[in-house]
Amino acid sequence: MMKQIIVYFVGIAGSGKSYLTKAFGDWLDSMKAGVMRINLDPGADYVPYPADIDVREWFTLEDIMHKYNVGPNGAQIISSDLLVTLIDDIKYEIDLSQPDFVLIDTPGQMEIFTLRESSKILIEALDMSRSVMVFLFDPVVSKTPFGFLSQLFMANSAIFRLEIPQITVLSKSDILGDEEIERILRWSSDLDYLSSFIERKTLSVELLRTLRDSGLFRPLVTVSALKGYGMEEIYDGIQEYFYGGEDLERVLF
Repeated sequence: MMKQIIVYFVGIAGSGKSYLTKAFGDWLDSMKAGVMRINLDPGADYVPYPADIDVREWFTLEDIMHKYNVGPNGAQIISSDLLVTLIDDIKYEIDLSQPDFVLIDTPGQMEIFTLRESSKILIEALDMSRSVMVFLFDPVVSKTPFGFLSQLFMANSAIFRLEIPQITVLSKSDILGDEEIERILRWSSDLDYLSSFIERKTLSVELLRTLRDSGLFRPLVTVSALKGYGMEEIYDGIQEYFYGGEDLERVLF
């Protein structure tokens, strides 16, 4: 029997987390899977999917700014800490619905989710053993080697902080040309090829080798929330982690 799987969508602001949450949820719906969608971003003006749980029902960034007399950045931090107070409510709703998949759309500012202790507490409370992260590489940032490299380090930082397996995807790939996609995908799978694009080589190449030797240098999956492709590949990646005998210790550490 398939166990419930919790999927966290993580990436830099503007990388397309909300729309990928929608697209993957729609694809799961078409496969007749039970899906629950959760929005954890109190600053979102709009989410493109029907949120079964929405943090904005408890508080918004504007609420926090007025209540605590802080700016947007301070409000983001406070909202992250307030997330802990909602864990019991979130668990109750999940247990009540018993979906096959719980899709969690994390806050726009990636570091608010990956670096704050409240996120780790949430993941542990919902069950780390059933959790996986989809990390979105922004297509525009990924077009340059150092932009790609910076996101590679961010992706692995998220693994170290959250300690759950990760699927890396090239988001919004429909806005890129074929040559750009081919180059980025090759960067994600060929260390020597990526190294040839880096002028200041010494430190970066050594770090890349460390990532490769640790099993943290992985090919990207191309996805497009707009055109709907890549969803099956995300699903297959999730299945591989939980049912395919993947060595999670190598993925995590």
